[in-house]
Formats: sequence, structure tokens, C-alpha cells
Amino acid sequence: MELNPIIIGIAGGTGSGKSTLAQNIEKEFKHNITMLSHDYYYKSNSELPFEERKKLNYDHPDAFETDLLIEHLNKLKKGETIRRPSYSFVEHLREKETYEVVPKKVIIVEGILLFENKTLRDMMDIKIFVDADADIRFIRRLLRDVGERGRTLDSVVEQYCTTVKPMHEQFVEPSKKYADIIVPEGGYNMVALNMIVEKIRSII
Repeated sequence: MELNPIIIGIAGGTGSGKSTLAQNIEKEFKHNITMLSHDYYYKSNSELPFEERKKLNYDHPDAFETDLLIEHLNKLKKGETIRRPSYSFVEHLREKETYEVVPKKVIIVEGILLFENKTLRDMMDIKIFVDADADIRFIRRLLRDVGERGRTLDSVVEQYCTTVKPMHEQFVEPSKKYADIIVPEGGYNMVALNMIVEKIRSII
């Protein structure tokens, strides 16, 4: 049965506050929201040794299995349950476990490169781009990668300079033009959050 949910895309640079915004929206609607992250759909590259996987460019569109995300969103729109992949940022591998995702009235998808893919962005009813100062984004990424993903300070800085920043300038920042709403400071912007929540309420 066609469910015809609202699909909300939340894009923006690394550390911009996308996840915080998505989580704050989820709190408002609880059981009516399905959450997905583009990060779940990183390619596994399991044929490569760990040291080689560490060197890959994870901020390029080719790093993701976006076709699978599109397939899953289409199934959710039809009211079908999916099993989404999961990904280990410590091992740079897709994990064996998959997780059941049940379709709901609102589907939120977040990720840095959501609006870069035309097929993906055309599926979205509301496109939100979270904007934040580059210095703030870098600091947040640094704290997260060292604290949660077992990275060294040097490796985070090197990755940021060699792939994260160039890919942001090439793919992420230009995709901002496709957004319906641009939110400075993401989930910390309570005025924008309240406006988005009210907009969703008016639709559902």
C-alpha cells in the first residue's frame, strides 16, 4: 500500500549540525518519524586491507552506495519495511548486521552529499541545508573523530586537508543552491527548528 510519506533531506558540511537538527525534529514527532543516514550506505571496500581503506576518499559521491539508498526510500514510500546497512567508521567496513526500518509518515534522511545526487534530491519534499562556519565544523569533526572513532589528531587534520575540505568545496557547498531552507547552526537554531516542526505538522 502506498504510504506517501513526507521525505525531508538534511544536508550540509561535516560537523555543521545536521544530526542534531534531525534528532531534535525526531523528538517532536517520536513514533511518526523514520530516520536514515547516507552514512549507513558507505561502500564496504572489504577487498582492501585496512591501511588502504584508511586512505580512501570518503567525502566523494562515489564513496556511497546511493542507488541502494534510493531503492530503500522507494520501498519505504510504498509502505514496505527495509533492512538498512550499518557501517563501522573505526574499521572502515560495512558491518554484517542490518537493521529493520519501518515506514512512517515522515522520513528524515541526513548526509553531506544528499543534494549532490539529482535522483535523490528529487525524491525529497523538503530540502534543508545546514550551514556553519568552517572553523566550527572542523573543531566538531576533530572532537568527534578522536573521541568516537579512534582517530589520531594528525590523521584527522590530514584527512580534512586532503579530502574533506576540497570535497566540501567541490560537491557540498555547491549543492546548497538546491535547498528549500538554509539553517545556520543546525539543531542549535531554535527559531529555524520551530518553523520546520510547524511546517511538518501542517503537512501531516
